[in-house]
Amino acid sequence: MRSIFELVDDIGPEKIIHVSNHGAGLKAIVVIDNIAMGPAVGGVRMAPDADLMECIRLARAMSLKNAAAGLPHGGGKSVIIADPSMPVRGKESLIRAFAQAIGEITDYIPGPDMGTDETCMAWLRDETGRAVGLPRAIGGIPLDEIGATGHGVAVAAKAAQAFGGVALEGARVAIQGYGAVGRHAAHFLAKEGAQIVAVADRHGAAFRAKGFDLARLDALKADGHAVTEYSGATGVERDAIITADCDILVPAARPDVINISNAAAIRAKLIVEGANIPATVEAERALHKHGVLVIPDVIANAGGVICAAVEYRGGTEQQAMTTITEKIRENTREVLHIVKERGVSPRDAAGKLAETRLNEAMAFRRMF
Repeated sequence: MRSIFELVDDIGPEKIIHVSNHGAGLKAIVVIDNIAMGPAVGGVRMAPDADLMECIRLARAMSLKNAAAGLPHGGGKSVIIADPSMPVRGKESLIRAFAQAIGEITDYIPGPDMGTDETCMAWLRDETGRAVGLPRAIGGIPLDEIGATGHGVAVAAKAAQAFGGVALEGARVAIQGYGAVGRHAAHFLAKEGAQIVAVADRHGAAFRAKGFDLARLDALKADGHAVTEYSGATGVERDAIITADCDILVPAARPDVINISNAAAIRAKLIVEGANIPATVEAERALHKHGVLVIPDVIANAGGVICAAVEYRGGTEQQAMTTITEKIRENTREVLHIVKERGVSPRDAAGKLAETRLNEAMAFRRMF
């Protein structure tokens, strides 16, 4: 097992904090990766199998994402090791216990992530005085409700068209993770003329060559049903979505669902990463070698954190959506220009862009 100190480089992480409250059943981890550009913004993920390594990787992704987007924020992340489907009263108690535990970690601003939502952020703000992605009723911009991240995914896909990407009109799209990000990405892509032919949730995957009626699919999910229960669709094993017959694949769930074991079987021509770290570095390199264009998470799914930054400074929903469009469109173009000019992978191009901006910010910090 690797030592924690082997995970530290010139960027971070700056702090790794384990928090617990045995009475509340709380086990959680907070990682502050880098705050050179400002206080760290990063989601609170709740999952029963979350761990330290996942938290560290997600925090680094936030540092790079925020830097690439030119936001005045550093990167951080937290994970609560618990089942997010627990009863509401128990979830509130756990979130409030977590909030009390991180109250003095003032360089970390929590936001929603997988397993948490606007209501959870309201509980956090009530306890600590800080959170983003809040409900409208208390002055927030509910980024999951308005589909901030999914909107950014569609913007990235549209910008990629001019760089060998897939034309959205008539494109067949597979959505892995039909939740807060994937559902909105599906709707925004459909508005551009794409057809959603495959979707997956934690229960399984469903394929429909003629495309899904998204309103009917949303109603099915709202009633607590699985996507595999969609009438007229073919239900298959969950991970089959990765190798679906499609033009565009949007991974919008857990890390590393695209890896070296399935990369060669992927049929999509364009992958737009709606989730954080949904593909391993090795898989992305293999896909690049075989001509599959991958728009990495630090560029494509920055809509949520851009929205959070606008909210944090008192902006409006319209300002948030406009800023998401502008920043993700320009960053996608800049990254793909680098790919075209230097022949590097999109991941390497995005990393270079973000690290250059981070290093410029870090140069102004006291180093002794």
